[in-house]
Amino acid sequence: MSAVIVASEGCHLNSGCGFPAPSADIFFLEPYATLHIAGMDFVIGKTTILVALVALVISVFFLAAARPQRMVPGKLQSIGEQGYLFIRDQIAREVIGKDGDRFVPFLGALFFFVWLSNLMGVIPGAQFPIMSSLAFPVALTLVVYATYLYLGMKHQGPIKFFSAAMFPAGVPKAMYILLAPLELLQLVVTRPVTQAIRLFANMFAGHLLITTFTVGAYYLLSPSIIGALGSATSFGVTVVLTGFEMFIQFLQAFIFTLLTAVYIGGSLHAEH
Repeated sequence: MSAVIVASEGCHLNSGCGFPAPSADIFFLEPYATLHIAGMDFVIGKTTILVALVALVISVFFLAAARPQRMVPGKLQSIGEQGYLFIRDQIAREVIGKDGDRFVPFLGALFFFVWLSNLMGVIPGAQFPIMSSLAFPVALTLVVYATYLYLGMKHQGPIKFFSAAMFPAGVPKAMYILLAPLELLQLVVTRPVTQAIRLFANMFAGHLLITTFTVGAYYLLSPSIIGALGSATSFGVTVVLTGFEMFIQFLQAFIFTLLTAVYIGGSLHAEH
């Protein structure tokens, strides 16, 4: 946050100070309070509050949309049904197949939580994408990966689950020497790591880019033609990037949920 603070203290184009370019420091927010419970420290900060707010909004909305059910749905029920049908038809059934319906609540919870968490980056007053904090994509990915392993070993058996992944059918046996360890590495490391990093990196980069142009618009604002034009251009780019970032936020939530469905499908059916 240091670059934004410097800019707000009068650092402009002709003020004698250089451009206060935002750095990774903007992602390390100061905690509001620290609770000491049972020998452990629980930090309450902006990110914690935003996570609780996102979870509350999603819970309240879908509870309100589900009660009472009407033959002619109201606005909330209609939006809730469209959200459910989107997850069911575009992700669950499309990827997993007929078994996908029972995973719609899980996939829906993931999608809407990730999407709203990302949207916090462009909502005034929040202006911080939760998923740009690596701990949250990692935590969600661990939940997805644990579900994937549990379902795979439950439906296929532990030995068949790992052997099917390491020794795919139709491959010359001599290739297994090279292929088996690579497939095991993909199963154990590559899949969860890339799923978490993809979400984190996109939100991190997008937030940093928008912050840079926002600070640039303020920094260039000065009583000169170059300053005025530069500030207006930087502000315009910020608006465009914000719109583009909103699309990326939705897309990354969709991709994260889609990959989860792919993993679940693979755990249920070895041929996936």
